[in-house]
Amino acid sequence: MNNKELAQRWFEEIWNQKNLGAMNEMLHSDCSGFLEGGIVKGAEQFRDLAFVPLVAAFPDLVVTLDNVIGEGDDVAVRWSVAATHTGPIFGIPASGRKVAFSGITWLRFSDGKMIEGWDRWNLHGLLSLLKSGEPTATASWV
Repeated sequence: MNNKELAQRWFEEIWNQKNLGAMNEMLHSDCSGFLEGGIVKGAEQFRDLAFVPLVAAFPDLVVTLDNVIGEGDDVAVRWSVAATHTGPIFGIPASGRKVAFSGITWLRFSDGKMIEGWDRWNLHGLLSLLKSGEPTATASWV
């Protein structure tokens, strides 16, 4: 499996299927994630500080890959998300609002595993929209 296919597998199995068993298999033991909310080191921190809170707030979250490009160990993914805010996140109670947001993730692979990832999307914009009371919230990554 090439690195582009590994990146596509990450988004499908982890984010869309919520398959946490695949996380340890796909992440390098020395992995680092440079996320909108901070830096995480290792699969456990990624799971506990990034994945679990987001999926708890948006359990029906579905990621669509809009574009995937790769060269060597680097893969860039432009993605979009649709979800419903049914659980609390960062002190914001569940609103039942439909949300959409998009972003870009740059991944670096080593020995067939993800060793570094950089996410860029508008987390602050999404949270502001959730607090606003609008029935539908959309936040883009720019």
